Amino acid sequence: MMIVLLVITVLPSIAIPNVAKQSKNINKKGCSAYLHMVQGQVQAYRIDNGTLPSSVSTLVTDGYLRDDETACPGGGALTIDAEGIVSAGGS
Repeated sequence: MMIVLLVITVLPSIAIPNVAKQSKNINKKGCSAYLHMVQGQVQAYRIDNGTLPSSVSTLVTDGYLRDDETACPGGGALTIDAEGIVSAGGS
């Protein structure tokens, strides 16, 4: 019985740090994929309007993104530079 209790107490100490590390990795990969999706919306805006959007808020205003789609998963507000390249602060 003591061995079972020992195993039960040791397993969480091994598993919790691994889960936290994987969560950070998932957010990073999710942000990368999300940047590609928003980059596609920038290109759709350019095709429809003949110019690049001046900011992410322009994409929201014109219906290319929703209000809750202006940041990467796990944080990092999206920005668009003069060449239309999307990036995230904090990633």
